[in-house]
Parts: sequence; structure tokens; C-alpha cells
Amino acid sequence: MARRPPGRKAQILVTAGERFHRSGYHQVSMAEVASGVGITAPALYRHFRNKPELLRQVVGAELAGLRAAVTAGRSGPAELCARLAAAAIDHRALGTLWQRDARLLPAAQRAVLRRELRCEVRRMAEVLGRARPELDLAEAELLCWSLLSAYGGLSYHTFAPPRRRFERLLTEFGVALLAAPFDPAGPGPEPVGGAEPLVAEPLVADSRREELLAAAARLFHQRGFDNVSTDQLGAAVGIAGPSVYRHFDTKAELLAATLVRGRERLWHEISGALAGADTPAGALRCGLRAYLDFARRHVDYLGVTVSETERLAEPDRKAAIDARRDFLRTWVGLLRQVRPEYDKAEARIRVHAMFSLVNDGVRNRPGCQRGDLTERLEAFTRAVLGVG
Repeated sequence: MARRPPGRKAQILVTAGERFHRSGYHQVSMAEVASGVGITAPALYRHFRNKPELLRQVVGAELAGLRAAVTAGRSGPAELCARLAAAAIDHRALGTLWQRDARLLPAAQRAVLRRELRCEVRRMAEVLGRARPELDLAEAELLCWSLLSAYGGLSYHTFAPPRRRFERLLTEFGVALLAAPFDPAGPGPEPVGGAEPLVAEPLVADSRREELLAAAARLFHQRGFDNVSTDQLGAAVGIAGPSVYRHFDTKAELLAATLVRGRERLWHEISGALAGADTPAGALRCGLRAYLDFARRHVDYLGVTVSETERLAEPDRKAAIDARRDFLRTWVGLLRQVRPEYDKAEARIRVHAMFSLVNDGVRNRPGCQRGDLTERLEAFTRAVLGVG
């Protein structure tokens, strides 16, 4: 029997990770992965019994890179950030794989991966706690989750400065983030509903069609586009499943309309905040606060944007990506007015990190339950942008 080439499994994991990252898990077939490695599909199945198993091991391999970085960075926060910065560049797919694709795995497998990630965050918090003994464990962990989210922003763009400069930039704002102060005055008001996280309000709900948009955002975010039926969508607004088609021709059209409605509301709120400021620094401050407010109220829309954009039909997907780029371009231009020493690449990397930090921060437990979350995220994002 012919022997398998050394490293073949590792090659498969790298190729699959790159393709899942670029196109989304549902858009990539096992045959495409096999072709990318230069083997047949039957040969691929000798390594991985099915596609979910391949995804599980891809995510596991990415987490192994994180684990190695944490182990090597235990001497202090600066070393930890340097090691994690290098790992973030080498494992650039981890952000999208974790936020978008890993949730498609069976619940038991997701639970195992979550425990692994929480373990690494706890180890990071121990390193930070030794350097900042004034922090309690929850505060140290919130900073460490935020650091991982900021570095996860690399998953959402492809540009990069030279490697050494890239690592230095990530390390610089990572150290600044881990040094961000906690307000000694204590937490702000309690979250809505006591111990429960803030509940996102519907974007607009003045008609059955708008109710469907709000329900779609919630269900697609919680369960994933492919795991939500028209019967479930209809039940969420008190109608029969087939009645959904009176308002939208297809489920994909409903998804597209949901994302359009969210973009319209986001642009309206942010542009109003920017227009009311007198200086670039004031505009950045007001715009950031407006985005944080929007993010806390519209968690479902942000989640759908992160996880389901790849499920759109091509024209709608292009429109969504173009709108995202325009939005980011506005922030990059504003940041460069405040910090003219930043070139475009540095400003873009920092802005992506800022949005990733906020978008994860308002959705991920247990941090999203904090009464002072908005204040904390504002301090963290200002550290990442270098305008603290």
C-alpha cells in the first residue's frame, strides 16, 4: 500500500482553513479542498470522515497556534502581546472561523472548543494579573478577550505592511489595550433586565414586513441562515411560514433586506454624530460613542453582518461589501486627520481592530453583561486607535 506523503494532513488543514476563511464554510466543497491540495476527494476522506470533522480540526489547529503563543508569552504583557501578534498574522483566519463558521459545528464540539478558548483566556488573564494586581479576574479576562478580538480584526482584510512592522504595530496597540485603565468610580447602571445582557431593539417594527426584518436578524444571528426555516420566521411574527413569501420572494432576499435595513440605520446614526462635531477629534469621539450605542442596541444586526454576508446572492454580497468598505474608509480618513502620522495601512489595521473589538464585545458572554460595558469598550477602542 502506498504511504501518505509526510505533512499531508497539515496541508489539508491549511488549505481548508484558507478556503473556509475566504469563501465561508457552506461555499466550499470537500472536492475543492482536495483539489487545492492536489489529491482526490476519496483520498481526502481517508484523513477526515466528513466536512464538519474537517472544520472542527481546522479550528482546533488555529487554536493550537493561539495556545503556543500564550505559552511562550507568559513572562509579561509585552511579551504576551508580541507572541500573540505573531500568531495573529500566522493564523489570520481564526477570527472569521471562530465567529462565523465554528458555530455551525454540533453543540458538543462547539462546547469543547469554547472551553479550550476560555482556558487560554484564563491563562492570559493570569499573566496580566501579575502585572496589574489591581484588576480582578473578570476585568483581566475582559481585557484579554478584547485583545483577542482586536487581533481577530486581521481576519477581515488582506492587506499588510512588512512583517516586522506589522508585528510591531500589533504589539504596540495590544500593550496599550492591556494597560487601559478601569474607572475607579465603579460600574455604571445595571444592564437591562438585571443579570441578562442588553436586549437589542428591533431596527424598525412598524409593519409586518419590518417585523420580519427584525425577526430575521435575531434568528439568523442566533441560529445561522441555513438553520432557520420560513416556518420559524413566520412563527416569530405570528404568521404561517408560507405567508413570509407575501413580503419576500426568497429567504435570501429577506437576508439581503435585513442587512440593507441595518446599514441604513447605522449610516443615519453615525453620520448624524459626525456632522455634529466641530473638530476631527470631536468627530472621532462622537462617532465612536454613536457606534458603541448602535452596537449595544443592534447586536443581532452586527452578528448577521459578521456571519451571514457570504450567504447573500452575488449582487447583494457585492453591495454589502462595498458599503462596508465605504464605512471603513470614512473612519480611516477621520483617524488620519486626528493622527496624521499614521499612513493608510496603519490606520486601516487599527480601525479594523476597533470594529472587531466592539462587535465581539457586545455579543460575547460574560463581558456583554457588564453594566459598564460601553465605558470599558470606549476606553479599549481609544487605546487601539492610539487616541486614548
